[in-house]
Amino acid sequence: MSAPFRPGPPPGPRPGPPPRPIGVDADGAVRHPAVDAAVQAMANAAALSPADQIPQYEAAYQTLRETLATIDQA
Repeated sequence: MSAPFRPGPPPGPRPGPPPRPIGVDADGAVRHPAVDAAVQAMANAAALSPADQIPQYEAAYQTLRETLATIDQA
């Protein structure tokens, strides 16, 4: 005798974890859009030639300096 048929989960999206507040990552750390963009720009620059990387790194550095300055003022 075979086991009774049990249907699988219903089609469609499965429930997941509750959404996190904007600006907070999975570890609970607060994110900053300008810092995230600067870090992403540096990661993207890795695929460029060395001569093209320099302006990207300088722009990211400037963004990080400005962002830190505004945080210090708060």
